[in-house]
Amino acid sequence: MLRRQLDIPSVLSPADGDMHSAAASMTNDISGASPSSPAKLQCQAVWKIFGSNAAAALQAATGRMSDAELAATDLVGAVRDVSLDIQANEIFVIMGLSGSGKSTLVRCMSRLIEPTAGKILFNGENLLEASPARMIEIRRHQMGMVFQHFALLPHLSVLGNVAFPLVVQGVDRAKCDARARQMIELVGLEGREDFFPNELSGGQQQRVGIARSLAVEPEIWFLDEPFSALDPLIRREMQDEFIRLQSVLQKTIVFITHDFDEAIRLADRIAIMKDGHVVQTGTPEELVMNPADDYVAEFTHNVIKAKVVRVQTIMQPLSGSAPADGYDGDVFAGQPIADVAPGFDADKRIFRVLDEAGNPTGCLMRDDVVRIMMQA
Repeated sequence: MLRRQLDIPSVLSPADGDMHSAAASMTNDISGASPSSPAKLQCQAVWKIFGSNAAAALQAATGRMSDAELAATDLVGAVRDVSLDIQANEIFVIMGLSGSGKSTLVRCMSRLIEPTAGKILFNGENLLEASPARMIEIRRHQMGMVFQHFALLPHLSVLGNVAFPLVVQGVDRAKCDARARQMIELVGLEGREDFFPNELSGGQQQRVGIARSLAVEPEIWFLDEPFSALDPLIRREMQDEFIRLQSVLQKTIVFITHDFDEAIRLADRIAIMKDGHVVQTGTPEELVMNPADDYVAEFTHNVIKAKVVRVQTIMQPLSGSAPADGYDGDVFAGQPIADVAPGFDADKRIFRVLDEAGNPTGCLMRDDVVRIMMQA
């Protein structure tokens, strides 16, 4: 089951009160389902090839084309034989260098770009068999999209921009405004309803774009490098806001970025793409600790391992009895090592590890933490 830890204090002592309540308030269960549950969105052998007679060429090649075969037929394989399962309520990040196919893949998922071959299953329905009218209905009512360029309507106020997709749906104006005001408050722009886009900062404009995409209460939320045009400080602020929103809304999210630091901060799982292929899919920790090849290793080699390695990875089993002088404090199993390391001062050597329900599940030793902290 996928879990996200949200701003959990570095060390919690027994005096900090009811550990079950603390864990419940600070841990966000974003899985919504067991790994065996049907995926919210599935890509099965998806191809997108640009060029003349691409579908016929792929069919003639029995559904697979090599780089040489594509080049020989003057075709460009933007997405090549991609299969992914995205679970309900998880943040699934797709990343890669420019031209790797990540944006094309996401547009295939919503059929903004028509795939050449494969299946896209949304709640079990094959979107490639859906009529144009059905796809419009799905996009309007079940999908939200945010792109790098905010694309706000300059002649509409904040309220008008956020309400716009509901107006397109034909929702009663009073209901449109009420829902839009709720979303504006959710993203922290209450009091700016009557402002126009040119009166807002870049970060505020992006918040309007986020509020607008959420107004239709989408089941799945596509975000294509939504923060890449922002200054670093505003970008960090928007990442914090994004994590806060997910803790409240529990959406299924597909997020594109080329920034691995952003990916490991936000993602439950990451798919890394190269030349249209998915090279590796896994949790941030899996990618950093066990890269599939040199390409993935290049993405991850500058990452401080203590930021992605979790307590549960290096904890040891609980001994038969607690240390004679007691544990030096409590930490949660899902916390990054970097968050708990400052708690190990000169006089502290062992912490009890709690699961998200507050139950003891292991112990964390000072020497093990130091070993991870020393790794580049």
